[in-house]
Amino acid sequence: MENQLLNKIVKLLDDKKAIDLTTIDVKEKTTLADYFVIASGTVETHIKALADNVETELKKEEIYPNKIEGYNTEWILMDYGDIVVHIFTEKERQNYKLEELYKIVPNSK
Repeated sequence: MENQLLNKIVKLLDDKKAIDLTTIDVKEKTTLADYFVIASGTVETHIKALADNVETELKKEEIYPNKIEGYNTEWILMDYGDIVVHIFTEKERQNYKLEELYKIVPNSK
């Protein structure tokens, strides 16, 4: 189920022209989630459209987020349990550099 949901989320973001869409397997690096999906939009309106598309289409399948934060900001976070979706404006994504952060965090084995 997890990989199916991950694939659906990626497709829904891609359908609305998400920029630099990527997934990161964070199972070994954090207890927050198993996967982060990271995408950018051009402006706040675009990132809202990306988030709305994910939420609306998944609700049709009775898949609901645990929480959505930052809807009126430049970084929207959607918590789907084992999958956390981060949707940024390009500028904000450059500020936080989540990909780099989770690339350098050592595995805690």
